[in-house]
Amino acid sequence: MDEPEPTRWIGRSETRHDLIGATPPAALDHAPREWAPGTPLPPLWHWLYFLPLHRASELGADGHAKLGGFLPPLPLPRRMWAGSRFEFIEPLRIGDAVKRVSTIENVAAKQGRSGPLVFVTVRHEVFANDAAAPALREWHDIVYRAAKQAGEAEPTAQPAPADAQFARELTPDDVLLFRYSALTFNGHRIHYDRRYVTEVEGYPGLVVHGPLIATLLLDLLARERPDARLARFAFKALRPSFDGRRLRVSGQPQDDGGLRLWAQDDEGWLAMDARAELFSRA
Repeated sequence: MDEPEPTRWIGRSETRHDLIGATPPAALDHAPREWAPGTPLPPLWHWLYFLPLHRASELGADGHAKLGGFLPPLPLPRRMWAGSRFEFIEPLRIGDAVKRVSTIENVAAKQGRSGPLVFVTVRHEVFANDAAAPALREWHDIVYRAAKQAGEAEPTAQPAPADAQFARELTPDDVLLFRYSALTFNGHRIHYDRRYVTEVEGYPGLVVHGPLIATLLLDLLARERPDARLARFAFKALRPSFDGRRLRVSGQPQDDGGLRLWAQDDEGWLAMDARAELFSRA
């Protein structure tokens, strides 16, 4: 990755518009409810809008859009969501007319244990109803990796914390992964094409979406503290999780007033680590 050309994408920007419509919450196993105009959108549900409406001819072999448009044309075939950071300034609400301005903030090449890596950071700002200031800021970290090689070492596993104050267990299945892919119009084949994910990318099963796990973490927080309002949130994906295997999402308040949230896989390894900060009630 000595070629500096991808850094020319830094500063590239695109703008998308959408309308916040009522989206069924049943994908996360909530009871049906009335999503009337003005109802606040749960945190991270903005991912169900501004959908990537690429033509079929614009997709690559993995189901993602081909590179070279908004994102830089990197010669690394595997693309994963590494993590995100958020500032929740004002709630988005059902019925809002919204605008998302996306800007590539950074492109950085690194050398990992398994080969070259490139991290691309995209800043998204979401504006509601022609407001001058954004209601939401997000920094999205994407990692690009070389094709998996036989015998390639997996990332070093970290044991999950054992001091959870609240937790929930579930087993993501192929139906949940399909429904989330459909809601987000995500064509990445690692989430629904078992033959592709096992034979081409070398995973043992369908990969649970990183954004879905992050959403499950905040869903856990909302179940535990239904009246709390989220101010900031950040997560880092550390280890892939797979369908048919138990996933445990947990939380623990911190001494500084924030909360640590995490997901662990069926072997007890840390799959995602996150931190949430709430607005004070004063």
